[in-house]
Amino acid sequence: MTVESNKAIVQRVFDEAFNQGRLDVIDETSDTRTRDHQHPNEPSFPEHLKAVVTSMRTAFPDLHFAIDQMIGEGEWVALHSTMTGTHTGPLTAPLLPPGGPPTIPATGRPIRVAHQHLMRIVDGRNAELWHVMDTMGLMGQLGLLPARPAAILV
Repeated sequence: MTVESNKAIVQRVFDEAFNQGRLDVIDETSDTRTRDHQHPNEPSFPEHLKAVVTSMRTAFPDLHFAIDQMIGEGEWVALHSTMTGTHTGPLTAPLLPPGGPPTIPATGRPIRVAHQHLMRIVDGRNAELWHVMDTMGLMGQLGLLPARPAAILV
């Protein structure tokens, strides 16, 4: 696999799975043994990611991820993305932190949230994931925390 083909796989996941809701793409581009460093105890990465996409698209039916920057080196692809949408559906697990409310009802508010991803692509499949999102910014935009500005995107 080349760096460009690895980047194309990552782009496809965002375009087709997150932006279009095509969960079959997750099965095609992920391995059940994928190591998710933010959720290391999930028994199946593809099933967990499908639950995340489903939860996001339920809460934000107009969900869209724009990839702002993407770089690759060897098996690794890193990117900065911006998630936008309108909170018109319930926000549920697995997007909510443990111990918090089980559901956040729709607020009707627009959101703009920065994300960082680092993925290792092996044999055309996501083998490892590091992910950080501005969760505090999201909660503030939904009116659940004192207001704070979204991250400045240049």
